[in-house]
Amino acid sequence: MKPFIRVAEIWCPSQDHALLEFGAGLFGDVPGFASSAAPSLGRAEGLHGEAWDQGRPILLKQIEGSHLPRAEAAKQAGLTCAVALPFFVGGELSAVLVLFGGHDQACTGAIELWHNDSRISSDMTLVDGYYGGTPPAFEALSRDTFLPRGTGLPGLAWQRDEAVVMANLGESMRFLRGEVASDAGFQRGVALPCSALGQISYVLTLLSGLDTPLARRVERWSLDRPGERLVLGEGYCEVTGTLVPASLQMPLIDLHDAIAQSLDQGVPAVLDGAARTAGPVAASAQACGSDAVVWIPVMVEDKVSEWLVLYL
Repeated sequence: MKPFIRVAEIWCPSQDHALLEFGAGLFGDVPGFASSAAPSLGRAEGLHGEAWDQGRPILLKQIEGSHLPRAEAAKQAGLTCAVALPFFVGGELSAVLVLFGGHDQACTGAIELWHNDSRISSDMTLVDGYYGGTPPAFEALSRDTFLPRGTGLPGLAWQRDEAVVMANLGESMRFLRGEVASDAGFQRGVALPCSALGQISYVLTLLSGLDTPLARRVERWSLDRPGERLVLGEGYCEVTGTLVPASLQMPLIDLHDAIAQSLDQGVPAVLDGAARTAGPVAASAQACGSDAVVWIPVMVEDKVSEWLVLYL
């Protein structure tokens, strides 16, 4: 089972905030792609630098033939699209997470970036999307869709300031494009509110089919009310099925160092070798046969409110 998201990289600002420096990454079955990365990037340089410079998520729906410095290396690795997600605390960049996706003829996967500018519209509309080999009807419908706050997968994430996970798009009344999505082969959906500067709200949606899942396992984790532990929210596993909320908990004192840093500093985290650690993360990794995990924070008023967790 090869997930749609194939590579994850974290880039952090240098001490003087003049450059972005490579921090950590997960490269799965394309370890050679790691060696193609420059040790640092300038502002507006590459996809990572663009996200930093523009202060918003950047979607690259076609790597081949693009201006991406590593376009040829990405092509050789079978990577076809990418999205860069910047994170800001107090108006300053804390990190950039880049997710690379790949597909072949049998793959069903999509990445969409939605936005709302309240000065122009009360609805959320599509900025752009990567649809791979998806039938054109789904892309056409998406580009013509206007989502009021709280409506559809992106609209729900926008309204709640929370990640939204849908394990069965075709049966969900909350996913407005359900029938066309089922016809296109999409089964799973995830929406993530994105950190950005300025007045425009952004939501990233990730859609996938059963044969090429977004990830082997998807989880939402949040702080409990006393703020003493992390509690599992909604999620699903491609091996064990739908997850039971609150069935897993992690006291803050037991957090892996990278997750604790994510909570304290508002940065994403990656864990390589997760199945060989201890605790709930290891149990989840073992259950789905994954060893690589990405923790993506959701920021509300400069604080981490929850995480979307992907087991690749």
